Amino acid sequence: MALKLQVEQCSITTRHPFAIARGSTNGYKRAWVRLVDGDGQEGWGEADPSSFYGESLETVLAAFSKLAAHLPRDPFDLEGAEARWEKVVPKNWAARAALSAALHDLVGKKLGQPVWRLWGLDPTKAPLSTFTIGLDTPEKIRAKVQEAKDYPILKIKLGTDHDEEILRTIRDATDKPIRVDANAGWDVKRAKQMIPKLKEYGVEFLEQPLAADDLDGLAEVQKVAAKHQLPVVVDESCLVAADIPRLAGKVDGINIKLAKCGSLREALRMIATARAHSMLVMVGCMIETSLGITAAAHFTPLVDAADLDGAALTVDDPFTGATIDHGQIRLPAEPGLGVRRR
Repeated sequence: MALKLQVEQCSITTRHPFAIARGSTNGYKRAWVRLVDGDGQEGWGEADPSSFYGESLETVLAAFSKLAAHLPRDPFDLEGAEARWEKVVPKNWAARAALSAALHDLVGKKLGQPVWRLWGLDPTKAPLSTFTIGLDTPEKIRAKVQEAKDYPILKIKLGTDHDEEILRTIRDATDKPIRVDANAGWDVKRAKQMIPKLKEYGVEFLEQPLAADDLDGLAEVQKVAAKHQLPVVVDESCLVAADIPRLAGKVDGINIKLAKCGSLREALRMIATARAHSMLVMVGCMIETSLGITAAAHFTPLVDAADLDGAALTVDDPFTGATIDHGQIRLPAEPGLGVRRR
């Protein structure tokens, strides 16, 4: 019997307006999907669209309408289902990622095993997650550092004309390791100027210093960064596994997000491809509930770094799933994704 698709719209709110180099907001529209089989067993997933990739709640809902006719008769046909969905809506990564998560959740429940176990992973290998400090005034940044007291590593948003002031404020408030994300906010000249300063402030790696398509610029920045032993990781420059070979040698690592790669199986392909090119792998997130975060958490035993604080930044997380305990990602032992509605 064919699966049934049920869709629910929701909105989530962050504790503070969340600001990056491209803008600021504190309300996010999301969609939850349920795939229901003939026995009434449900698999859940979340769509977290990003306007940067041309997606919105409206495009997600439109994609679900198209995909409803392409659900697999056999939920175990994970590879085939994802390939068909990609043909039907190639540009709707967030919608496809939600269905991918829901299908994996359903399969895990049918087998009575968590998804990480289906993949043969060791949950104790999951790395620490960073806590993200968005752009703000020095006073509010200090308050956010205090809020992040349980997290051993901080991720700092830069890409402004007062980046050094932000770094100084952070350093005055804490001696924790920090990672920096410029969200494509710099040009080559600015990135090169910033590298020695980042190193001075104890930054562990630099994420997306330049515009997504400036690969030659990235190669130039990476050369300078390598002299300072500062790895350069890309996010917006790398959506799917096929993007990785052209980045090899130009950057040191990639950031995987389900909302931009479109599925759990694509995330696994990205990890394998990046490893084949000796690249560092991190996993990131949008502002998401624990439903979205937990789907990504299941492959964290395979990555070097994680930034999965999307649910921790919200005030109204309606799910329980993977948890972050003093920065340590803990995977659920329940079948499927192991997510429950509160």
